[in-house]
Amino acid sequence: MKKLITLLMLAITGLTVSAKPNPGDPKKAAKTGTVAVHFKNVMDGKALKLNDSLSLYQNANGDDLKITTFKYYISNVSLIAKNGDKIAIPDSYFLVNAADSTTLNQQITNIPEGKYTGITFTIGVDSLRNFAGAQTGVLDPAKGMFWSWNSGYIFVKLEGESPKSTAKKNRLTFHIGGAKAPNNTIRTFTQKLPKTLKINDGKLPELELIANAGALFQGKTTVDFAKLNFTMGGPNSVVVADNYADGLFKITKVKN
Repeated sequence: MKKLITLLMLAITGLTVSAKPNPGDPKKAAKTGTVAVHFKNVMDGKALKLNDSLSLYQNANGDDLKITTFKYYISNVSLIAKNGDKIAIPDSYFLVNAADSTTLNQQITNIPEGKYTGITFTIGVDSLRNFAGAQTGVLDPAKGMFWSWNSGYIFVKLEGESPKSTAKKNRLTFHIGGAKAPNNTIRTFTQKLPKTLKINDGKLPELELIANAGALFQGKTTVDFAKLNFTMGGPNSVVVADNYADGLFKITKVKN
C-alpha cells in the first residue's frame, strides 16, 4: 500500500512539474522592424526654399509668393499588408518643419515583419489628441503648432508673402486646423506604394515622401491671394484642407 501511495505521489509531482512553463522555451515574440521616411518639400515641382525671391514660386492662380514657414503634422500611420490587412502603428505622430532639417528624416518603428503594399495616415492630429489639451514630444505647444486660445492643433501651417495679398505687409497666413463640424479639417491620405515595402528585423528600408506646398492653393478651389490670404480655422481652412487632401503628399520611392 505504501508503495502504491509513493508511486501516486511521484506521478502527481511529475504532472505538476511538466505543467510548469519551460523558461528555456518561451513563446517567440513577434518580430518588428523600422522604415525610414525621407520628406522632400516642394512647391509645385520645385524644391522648396524658405525666404527665397518672390519670383521663384507661383500658385495655381499665377500669384507670385515667397514662403517663410511650412510645417505639418502626420499621425495615426497604418500600413496595408499584401493580404489587405491594415496594420496600425501605435503612437505614430510626426511633425515636419521645413526650417529644421532634422525633421526631414523620420522613422516609423514597431512595424510587424511582413510585406506591405500601401500606406494611410491622418493629415494633422486626430480628434482624440486634438482635444486632450497641450501635450509633450512633437505635440508640445513649444513647437508652434498649438492654438492656446482654441485648445487645438494647427495641422498644416504655411506663412509667407505675396504682392497680390491685401493683408498687412502683403502677408500670407494659412494656419489650417479644426476638428469639429462644420469646420473639421482632419483629412486622410492613402496611397498604394510604388513597390512592395519589405519589413524585416535588422534591416532599414526607406520611403521618399514628397510634400507639395502648392497643393494648398489648388484642387477643388483655386486660391486667389487677393481674396484669400489669411485663415486660422473656420470655413476658409476647410477650403484649403479640401484642396490638399489629395495633392499634399505622394510617396515616390521605396528602397528595401
